[in-house]
Amino acid sequence: MVTRPLRDTGAAFFFEPRPLLMTSRVRKLALTTHVTSSVGWLGAVGAFLALAVAGVTSEDPQLVRAAYLSMELTTWAVIVPLSLAALLTGLVQALGTTWGLFRHYWVVAKLAVTVLATIILLLHTQPIGRVAAVAAVDVLSTADLRALRIQLVADAGAALMALLVATTLSVYKPWGMTAYGRRRDGLMMSIETASSGSRFGTRLWLLGVVVVVVLFLLLHLTGAH
Repeated sequence: MVTRPLRDTGAAFFFEPRPLLMTSRVRKLALTTHVTSSVGWLGAVGAFLALAVAGVTSEDPQLVRAAYLSMELTTWAVIVPLSLAALLTGLVQALGTTWGLFRHYWVVAKLAVTVLATIILLLHTQPIGRVAAVAAVDVLSTADLRALRIQLVADAGAALMALLVATTLSVYKPWGMTAYGRRRDGLMMSIETASSGSRFGTRLWLLGVVVVVVLFLLLHLTGAH
């Protein structure tokens, strides 16, 4: 979640530990690990989506069977480890630098999206396993578990959108510092907002996308889909 450190003001932290600043070499290693796991997670979800679509649309029974068996293997061997690695390395990056967890809006938003996406992923390993178990012993017809198979496509699409939003947040870093961050750094709000006018439209668009994704994930998590 971090690409460059900000100045360290030595301010005390209330909601989070004081950052133990990493050396340049350690910081680069941590950043490389985070970027690799995050990009790998995004790519694996893209592959999962392709398999889910093939499982619903293909008329070849063997291709459908292979798709769902591959989806279960990809989930446990690739997606779950990478999602946990991305979350943990992101926390290390935030706590090990002056970005912090609660000092910048984009970090808070990305953390929320990542945590929700990880929780929903873990919850949806069960329906993935259910479809794969049926495919392992029988040929799936077009009507077999139709609703569940379509749900897997929707889940993968939502996860891909959430990860794209998280990536966008990392690049654009919108909205500036939180009130907590300004208070801890002793910055005036006018300094933070002085150059933000030209980017207001982009920030508003990003905020809308984040809100939509978070609401969708929350509704999905509570079973309102």
